[in-house]
Amino acid sequence: MATIMMVVMIGLLLLGFPMMVPLIAGALIGFVMTFDGFGQMGTFVQQMMAGIRPASLIAVPMFILAADIMTRGQSADRLINMVMAFIGHVKGGLAISTATSCTLFGAVSGSTQATVVAVGSPLRPKLLKAGYSDSFSLALIINSSDIAFLIPPSIGFIIYGVISETSIAELFIAGIGPGVMILMMFSVYCLIYAHINKLPTEEKSTWGQRGVAMREALWPLFFPVIIVGGIYGGIFSPTEAAAVCVLYAFLLEFVVFKSLKLPDIYRIAKSTGLITAVVFILVAVGTGFSWIISFAQIPQAILSAVGISEMGPVGVMITICIAFFVACMFVDPIVVILVLTPIFAPAIASTGLDPVLVGVLITLQVAIGSATPPFGCDIFTAIAIFKRPYLEVIRGTPPFIFMLVTAAALLIAFPQIALFLRDLAFR
Repeated sequence: MATIMMVVMIGLLLLGFPMMVPLIAGALIGFVMTFDGFGQMGTFVQQMMAGIRPASLIAVPMFILAADIMTRGQSADRLINMVMAFIGHVKGGLAISTATSCTLFGAVSGSTQATVVAVGSPLRPKLLKAGYSDSFSLALIINSSDIAFLIPPSIGFIIYGVISETSIAELFIAGIGPGVMILMMFSVYCLIYAHINKLPTEEKSTWGQRGVAMREALWPLFFPVIIVGGIYGGIFSPTEAAAVCVLYAFLLEFVVFKSLKLPDIYRIAKSTGLITAVVFILVAVGTGFSWIISFAQIPQAILSAVGISEMGPVGVMITICIAFFVACMFVDPIVVILVLTPIFAPAIASTGLDPVLVGVLITLQVAIGSATPPFGCDIFTAIAIFKRPYLEVIRGTPPFIFMLVTAAALLIAFPQIALFLRDLAFR
């Protein structure tokens, strides 16, 4: 049954159908083969509806809406200007500023696609003008934007937390350490790249200019303070933090900066609604698919075939990393989290692994796969936004993929990179 389901899903993907169609088709085939017909279809529909019922999922459209407001407003530009004022003059400073801006905006928006648009659009022309190759610039923007998967708020953490029943607040805090580590690795690479290629530096800003840039970016910088500080201080839950972010983004862009007008609300709400609808359809269908494969005991069969029951904690983590990394090279990250997390749940429980650590590892693999050929979703986002050919977009990605894989290995070897802040906040 599992073979037939996979063949049908891969075939429909290759034919160009949206991801929800192969998922539904695979789930329906599994349902018919398991229950000998459509007589109990109501149960399948109930499972799908149960997938989008958790209150924690309300945070997803809230963060999408906040990101949309900020992308169309001035928050991204103000953050970029502040970073450039402080580190734009060092060797490789423009590239380091790009990576840092992506990380900061990821901490504001929680969306990789929004980060590619908001940071990549203004900084890519500057990178090209400074002498950086387009392949390096595109790879830097794409991979730095994926740090948004790890820096709170992260939609990936929310989906994983709902599926695995893991504390989303703990996941948010645990993602900060790995996110900062990856930013440092990218910065060192940018410094080396600039020295090797003898690239010029930007003009050094005066302290007066830095003060102005810092003052202008002060309001957007309160976003991560609200999210992390509010959750860490026990003031509100991640879902409540999302609602506060929407209100703050609205007040910032419509009232303080006055960068948006009331007629813009319709376009922003429409965009958010479309993205949310896609996410929730994927969550519902993915939940139904996960229920079918769990009911048919397919996860147990797969894990038994690879011998995961004989592996220790390290072996299980490496297997999980490989599975999620490869899957996200072909399939939407949300779908991969929904489908694969229940498959590995028995092995995670039997080996006593910390579900928060596993969640950070899974989200990191999702980030890597999203920027990895052949079908990483952020690659196609960059193609659509920057109008560049596929091969040019992926040409500069190998060094960044190597650094991200190295980060995953460091997390497995030194779990406290992720768990230190979590333990400090919640233990």
